[in-house]
Amino acid sequence: MTQHTLNDLSLDLRLMERTDREHILDFARTLSPHDLLFLRRDITSDRVADAWIEAIEKGRVSTLLAVAEAASPEGAKILGYATLDRSGEPWTQHVAEVRVLVGSEARGKGLGRFLTEQIFRRALEQNVEKLVARMTLDQEGAIAVFENLGFRPEGLLKDHVVDRAGSKHDLLVMAHAVADFDATRAGFGVQEAFAD
Repeated sequence: MTQHTLNDLSLDLRLMERTDREHILDFARTLSPHDLLFLRRDITSDRVADAWIEAIEKGRVSTLLAVAEAASPEGAKILGYATLDRSGEPWTQHVAEVRVLVGSEARGKGLGRFLTEQIFRRALEQNVEKLVARMTLDQEGAIAVFENLGFRPEGLLKDHVVDRAGSKHDLLVMAHAVADFDATRAGFGVQEAFAD
């Protein structure tokens, strides 16, 4: 666990564990339906939370939690999270999907960018070659964060997502070649930017 301060936001950053099940469900259930739109699974579901934890324990998924500083774990309040999800299929082992969600009260403070940078660091540590992120076109803040980190649009899926009201939305798929980033970083002598 590491402590950080972003603007006026004090938080602990740590890996998600089984004991975080109820905390992640509480967090997910505070999000708006639109925030949950681009996710492949309904993270407000008990069954999905259990599968998520199982995937973490099997080593296929890494999730970093930004937790408001609290006196005890029972009082933990999740402000946001970033997940690195590696496919279980042998032909896509080099690819991982990145998902970042920040609760409404912690937005506009740099937490989304911070979490994205931290999960990017984990991808480097795990030798991921390609990162993929998905979002709807109106999530302009998220798109800007990913673009600033070198992600580029790789596909636009028209009417790919249907919200709970039945409206269709386009889904933007962005990708980043991690090895290219690492080589560029080394060329400019900035390896320490992602060092512990």
